[in-house]
This record gives sequence, structure tokens and C-alpha cells, in this order.
Amino acid sequence: MSKTTPFWENKTLEEFSSAEWESLCDGCAKCCLNKLEDKSTGELWYTNVVCNLLDLDSCSCSDYPNRSVRVPDCVTLTPKNSKELYWMPNTCAYRLLAEGKPLPEWHPLISGDPDSVLRSKHTIRGRVIHEKDADDLENHLVSWFG
Repeated sequence: MSKTTPFWENKTLEEFSSAEWESLCDGCAKCCLNKLEDKSTGELWYTNVVCNLLDLDSCSCSDYPNRSVRVPDCVTLTPKNSKELYWMPNTCAYRLLAEGKPLPEWHPLISGDPDSVLRSKHTIRGRVIHEKDADDLENHLVSWFG
């Protein structure tokens, strides 16, 4: 019996279907964390504050189709910009594939289990608050990220 090569190892990001592209998201929601950046050094700090549209239990957007309209700062990932988004988490499948790296063993496409992200503690579930509940972002810096 021959093993079929997975689509993410067989195609470029630009060749993925919409369904394949969406399946790369592991649901960790780390990309939804508010970040602070030192413009002079480029250093990033992550907070435990997320967009008000994020469902804190499922770690998914409550209005995914309209997110970029409702939240103008929300970035829609594309094959083109995935190579430029240095602030994406280093565990993000989009970033990993754009950098020519493999998916981690806990990624649902590898494990076959959507709960593997939670079990491996690569999710923000239970660690974050909404923007509406936060004061200054500087008071919400986290060390558990990355």
C-alpha cells in the first residue's frame, strides 16, 4: 500500500483550494492576541487580550465572514501575505509552510484530532480576555506565548 503525500507537502500555498487553505488553521487563536511592537527595534510583545469577536470557548471568530469589515485591523491571511506576516506565531501552519517548515505533530492535519491543539497546550483557550474587559495593553503582557 502506498502512502499519499499530504496536499500541504505537494502544493505551493498559492495552489491550495479554499477548503485546503482554511484547514491549515489549527484553531489556536494565537493570531487573535493583541500585540505591542517597538517600532524602533521591531520587538513584539503579546498580551492576553483578544478581539471581542473571538469566542473564548471555541477559539473561533463569532463573525468570521465579516471580521475584516467589523474589525478593520483584522488581517485576512492569503498565500501572498503569509510570507510577510512576521508577527504570526511561530507555530502557525501558514507561517511554517511559508517558511518551508513542516507542520508540528499536534496539528490536526497531522494528528487527525482537532483536540490535539488543546491537549498540547498550543491554544489560548482559558488564558485570555476580550478587549472590552481590558485596560491598557501594557498591563496584560504575557510570558506564556511563544
